Amino acid sequence: MRAVGLFTHGGPEVLEVIELPEVHAGPGEVRIRVHAATVNPTDVGVRNGSRAEQQKADPPPYVPGMEAAGIVDEVGSGVPDRLKVGDAVIAIVVPKGGHGAYREQIALDARSVVRAPAGKTHAEAATLPMNGLTARLSLDLLKLTLGQVIAVTGAAGAYGGYVIQLAKAEGLRVIADASEKDEKLVASLGADIVVRRGDDVASRIREHFPQGVDGLADGAVLNALVIPAVRDGGAFTSVRGFQGAPQRDIHFTATMVRSYAQEFEKLDRLRQQVEAGEITLRVAEVYPPERAAEAHRRLEAGGTRGRLVIQF
Repeated sequence: MRAVGLFTHGGPEVLEVIELPEVHAGPGEVRIRVHAATVNPTDVGVRNGSRAEQQKADPPPYVPGMEAAGIVDEVGSGVPDRLKVGDAVIAIVVPKGGHGAYREQIALDARSVVRAPAGKTHAEAATLPMNGLTARLSLDLLKLTLGQVIAVTGAAGAYGGYVIQLAKAEGLRVIADASEKDEKLVASLGADIVVRRGDDVASRIREHFPQGVDGLADGAVLNALVIPAVRDGGAFTSVRGFQGAPQRDIHFTATMVRSYAQEFEKLDRLRQQVEAGEITLRVAEVYPPERAAEAHRRLEAGGTRGRLVIQF
């Protein structure tokens, strides 16, 4: 079967279409014929060598990819009835060696797989699992309640957009950042207040909430720069492992989605919210495997709105 992988770390040009041996579903697993896999910033880390030390445990080739959509074509023993051969599904993948989503076929623990949202293409469906679960985990960590205020940075991105929509579905007030060209997009996702993005966004948030917001999800990876936007005793969560220095009784957490990789009930709830119109799936462009390097270049150039997808 075909996959997109790399034998040496480097720029987008190291990605190539490779052949890998067929895999089969073991006990508790399903095999998916992958039709779509998204391109995310975390995939760049698999490719460029920033995670080389962790990757040494496995021989190359290394296959990136944390989100997939496709059709179940094999079911292992002990898999619950909710998944059957022929089902259109979505899955979150934790990459390890050649086990990443950029491949035509993958065997996964059934707890990482749920049915795809009805009426969505494989490319659209693939944009939900990892980014959706990351947003879900951030909100769970912030522990905000009805009527409280959440600030979202990086709001126009996949993660930020999902945080806004999930927060609104839970009755939170949302203040979010955007560039001038993304202002309408972020407002359309449900943000109550949109402020201009930038390193000084905390001061703009404070103009609207002088005491600070109850919680903040930092999708823009501003880290310490945006902590001043949070009120005393509020909550702050990051997406790249940042942990703020103890201050003002703020509850700091790092959103690490791998901890939710087998939380199929949460992923299935996200599916239901897509079907109910509470969550919007956004695809920027679809690429064949042979153009995966081009997709990585575009992602790294910045400004992508919606996910880039590799379609097998």
